[in-house]
Amino acid sequence: TGALRICGEFINKYHPGGTKPDVYVPNPTWGNHIPIMEDSGLKVKKYRYYDSKTNGVDINGMLKDIDDAPDGSVMLMHVCAHNPTGADPTLAEWEDISKVCKKKGHFIVMDSAYQGFASGDPDVDAASLRMFVEQGHQIALCQSFAKNFGLYGHRVGTFSIVCDNAEEARKVESQLKILVRPMYSNPPIQGANIINTILEDEALTKQWFDDVETMAGRIIKMRQSLTDALVKAGSTEDWGHINKQIGMFCFSGLTPEQCDLLASDHSVYLTRNGRISMAGVTTGNVEYLANAMVGVRKKAP
Repeated sequence: TGALRICGEFINKYHPGGTKPDVYVPNPTWGNHIPIMEDSGLKVKKYRYYDSKTNGVDINGMLKDIDDAPDGSVMLMHVCAHNPTGADPTLAEWEDISKVCKKKGHFIVMDSAYQGFASGDPDVDAASLRMFVEQGHQIALCQSFAKNFGLYGHRVGTFSIVCDNAEEARKVESQLKILVRPMYSNPPIQGANIINTILEDEALTKQWFDDVETMAGRIIKMRQSLTDALVKAGSTEDWGHINKQIGMFCFSGLTPEQCDLLASDHSVYLTRNGRISMAGVTTGNVEYLANAMVGVRKKAP
């Protein structure tokens, strides 16, 4: 959140020519993206992202909307484990996205909140980000370490911008310090110190890689368990998208009415857009969840 707000304020104040570009976000996206950018004085628009018919990425719609946007627009993208859909472009699709953005001169803002929690490998999860940098995009990167380091409440993240050289980097850093001074002056330091301690120690870094692999692996396993349980509960629908999606969330395809019934009839709680937090699905409740999902599909088809 903090990194995104700094990014929005920076774009608003320092965009070339003194203009305020529109910020394009995927449809749907994390709910807080829109008020963060709007409160930074920027207008938010959306590009197509999710195809409810396939429960996957609408890559053709996405590419067209990015191409149709005015040259030099700001494109906000999720590095991996898209929230709320769990649907990510393939590497080949990321290549196409990069090419269109490069052609249009768009400024790319990358939101990285789940690195390591998608595939279980932080390096694999950073592939899209690194591809854009290698292809010459001077991206802005907004990172959160709340999930992948288990540091909720510590407000730990980073805001980074790729610059041409050390002198430009020095100037950008100077302006960023001026921006944050009246916002919060100095962030809490204990969370950052914890992460520095881990990443500066080879053994602790390996342990962290192992731990995120364990966490991501459990979530991937529960995706398969949920699809198996849905079949066992008598569903004849195709739930393959649950396994194809990645990260902490599953965009189930349940309607708002079905989500309401899950809460009222089964005490199962999820957002009304059908987003399930897969981190909350366990071996002890997966069959109950599957039976409840099948039940509400029948009650309110």
